Amino acid sequence: MMFWYGHDMSGFGYVLMTVGMIVFWVLMIGGFFALIRYATTSSASGGLPPQAGPTPQQVLADRYARGEIDDEEYTRRLRTLNSGTH
Repeated sequence: MMFWYGHDMSGFGYVLMTVGMIVFWVLMIGGFFALIRYATTSSASGGLPPQAGPTPQQVLADRYARGEIDDEEYTRRLRTLNSGTH
């Protein structure tokens, strides 16, 4: 009966298998965390840029519409806002 020489892994095979398994698990865990991070950041922001608040002219127009200021004060403040001087 003939026995085949070298049918088991050598020390190099065990090292290669260990390194391959470590690389596999690092990629799996890193991919999992990357997926979680992508899912939470895209759903939190909604993919839209943050909305800016109303402009000073809009705030002034709202106050005028609610009756908080009169015609004269509205035109004076609007003129001041549009001129850029305070």
